[in-house]
Amino acid sequence: MTGEFERWHGFPPGTNEVRPTSRDDQTAARALGQVGLVSADLVTFYDSIGDVTWADVDNGYFLAPASDVLLRLQEYGTVGVGAGHKVHGLVIGSNGGGLSYVGGLDGSVHRTRTASLDEPELDKVANDLRQFLELLERSVKRFVADGEPGALQASLRSPFC
Repeated sequence: MTGEFERWHGFPPGTNEVRPTSRDDQTAARALGQVGLVSADLVTFYDSIGDVTWADVDNGYFLAPASDVLLRLQEYGTVGVGAGHKVHGLVIGSNGGGLSYVGGLDGSVHRTRTASLDEPELDKVANDLRQFLELLERSVKRFVADGEPGALQASLRSPFC
C-alpha cells in the first residue's frame, strides 16, 4: 500500500501497522476485562494486538491500545449505545475523520455520526468484533486495490446491521 503512496499523494505515507501487544498492553487488557464494560472478544484481541494504525487508508482507521481505552473511561466515562442508550460501551478507536468507534458489552461496534460524544448519535456498523475487523480488512484491501474507502465507509451509507 505504501509503495506508491508518495507518488500518488505527493507526500510520504504515515504509520500503517498492526502493533503486537507488549506486557503493559496485556496488563491494560486484563484491567479492561475486570472493569466489565467490554466484550470478552475485545479483551482477547488486546491480549494479542497492542493497537492498529492505518493512517493512510481513507481518512485513517485507528484502534486504540487498551491503556488508552481505560484512560478515556476514567476521564469521560462510558458512551450510551443501542436503543435509548441503555447499554453502555467504550470508545475503542476512530476513523481519523473525527468519528469514534464504540465497543458495546455485547460485542457490537458502533460509530458516532458526529465528532461529539456529549450526546452521541451512533450507527451499528458490526454485530461483533470479528465482523468489525473483517470490515476493516475489506476496507484496507479495497483502498489498496482502487483507492476507494471500502466496506466500513460504505456501511455508513447503507447500514446492514
